[in-house]
Amino acid sequence: MTEKMNAHSIGGQEVTGATRIEGPLLVIENVSGVGYDEVVEVIDQRGRVRRGRVLEVGEGMAVVEVFAGTTGLTIEDTTVRFLGHSMGIPVSVEMLGRVFDGLGTPIDGGPEPLAEHWADVNGQPINPTARVYPRDPIQTGVSAIDGMNTLVLGQKLPIFSGSGLPHDQLAAQIVRQAALPETHRRAEGGADSNEFAIVFAALGVKHDVAEFFRNSFADSGALARVAMFLNLADDPPIEQLITPRAALALAEYLAFEKDYHVLVVLTDMTNYCEALRQISNIRGEVPSRKGYPGYLYSDLAGLYERTGRVKGSKGSITQLPILTMPNDDITHPVPDLTGYITEGQIVLSRTLFQQGIYPPISVLPSLSRLMKDSIGAGQTREDHAHLSAQLYAAYAHVQEVRSLASVIGEEELTTVDRAYLTYGRAFEREFVGQAKDENRTIEETLNIGWRVLSILPRNELTRVREDEIEKYYGKKN
Repeated sequence: MTEKMNAHSIGGQEVTGATRIEGPLLVIENVSGVGYDEVVEVIDQRGRVRRGRVLEVGEGMAVVEVFAGTTGLTIEDTTVRFLGHSMGIPVSVEMLGRVFDGLGTPIDGGPEPLAEHWADVNGQPINPTARVYPRDPIQTGVSAIDGMNTLVLGQKLPIFSGSGLPHDQLAAQIVRQAALPETHRRAEGGADSNEFAIVFAALGVKHDVAEFFRNSFADSGALARVAMFLNLADDPPIEQLITPRAALALAEYLAFEKDYHVLVVLTDMTNYCEALRQISNIRGEVPSRKGYPGYLYSDLAGLYERTGRVKGSKGSITQLPILTMPNDDITHPVPDLTGYITEGQIVLSRTLFQQGIYPPISVLPSLSRLMKDSIGAGQTREDHAHLSAQLYAAYAHVQEVRSLASVIGEEELTTVDRAYLTYGRAFEREFVGQAKDENRTIEETLNIGWRVLSILPRNELTRVREDEIEKYYGKKN
């Protein structure tokens, strides 16, 4: 930490000289009329300009966070210019197909897109009375999601993963395949209701991860409808606090001004929370659980709640945050708080991954709280809800049978229990497991579900109706 008290020459909203430089923070004293979250320009002794924002204001002082860091700045020769407005970015439909840094500056070699609107990165809170309840299912092509944890238009559904698990591949597959199901497509004006615009934000990821997403989108042709915001691991971590907000500002413009259905992918939210903890520690705030700031919940809610559908708008924002659980601990503050805010979670299993099953989705702890109102006749298929419940109940019983078999041996099990073991293996390999480029329709997913259920005796199917059993049980698909 560098600290010195010196005189300030104040001309309007411009101050020369800082009181203290600490990490990415500048402390400026003898200022007035400065607002929280106000944008600043920090000018070093060579005249080079860096952007920042006001993080904290008090009587006659302001704390400024510098996005590019404070390396090379000196207390005497640093000039801070307060711009009098909160941070915004120019947004337009032209940003689809482009790649930007974490602050919205193009890094793909192309020109600055022509701005159609200037959007505040903090967005505007959605009036709860103006929200439209999400009811339209999204077909991801992934059976474990479509069949048992259906993603809904306007939902926030995070992916809980762990280090080394294929969450990046799963997210890229969902981006490539996301569409409204065949039975639910309709023209609504504006963007084609079956076509999603994708806003992808990388938060402190490695270069190879960012390159994987760029290549995946480019090779599949999806890049034309993707706007990428990349904050890489070697970028200043302070930018991680702005990157998801800039991405969501573009998503809100596309959804609520241009009637697009927008799928927002944020990865990795754990890196974002680490950056938040780092800044909180530098500011000397009293830490909460595991050193995270006490406002972690409200900060995450400020991002996740910028999702949904609004009355009077044909567009929507669906959010798919990805977070890696430290030590695969689902009770860690980041997944724990995320689960409270969002409408469910998709949990990846290291055990399934080690068995070579892709995607290794663990269906028992996974949940989509909005699924019940988005499936059934007219939306997916009339047997969807009952079939999902039966698949879940049978697989839950498989875990009990496996525990029993580990004690007494599989040969001592009853015939029905051995059928459950066979069902469990088929469920994991055929229903949950699929090829990385396999795009299943919801109809195909449900048919596969009935096929693996047919391994069980008919009298074990207690969650499905008799007419559904007559129609689907034991039928070749």
